[in-house]
Amino acid sequence: MITAGDLRKGITFEYEGKIYVVVEFLHVKPGKGAAFVRTKLKNIVTGQVIEKTFNPVEKFEKAHIERKEMAYLYNDGDLYYFMDNETYEQVPLNKDQVEDALLYITENMNVTIQFYKGAAFSVEPPNFVELTIVECEPGVQGDTSKAGNKPATVETGLVLQVPLFVNNGERIRIDTRTGTYMSRA
Repeated sequence: MITAGDLRKGITFEYEGKIYVVVEFLHVKPGKGAAFVRTKLKNIVTGQVIEKTFNPVEKFEKAHIERKEMAYLYNDGDLYYFMDNETYEQVPLNKDQVEDALLYITENMNVTIQFYKGAAFSVEPPNFVELTIVECEPGVQGDTSKAGNKPATVETGLVLQVPLFVNNGERIRIDTRTGTYMSRA
């Protein structure tokens, strides 16, 4: 069991029959009245974000999320197949479950899949990925890294801002947490 006073960012717990992860929290101790905990919670299955206020002594059942590293194999229509690197078991996931990660992953790339009670619900790409640029304006000699940015499209369809000196066909390193260009690969 976990109390509302113990809630921190990233903690998963069961509330009203659903599993939530804490996105933001704030312990409030007003000068008058009782303390309370203001939270922003994300439903791990549906992705819905709600704001809730709790009494610090309220108790919840802690949810244990299992994380497995798996390889992305291929997609077949609306299903995306991932393989467990240890047991070689394949897990199909629908587009809603992998939509956010699709912009950063390519076939045979290792990703982290989260499970709750044996059911997969989320795909996390690695923090940093290397992808090839398939479309961008050509660089001009004399452009420097500080001069400005231009839009570029990578092999997965992600459009991001890159420095002017980066060209088509180059591999770049991307931070998947922010979706930003880091460096040439």
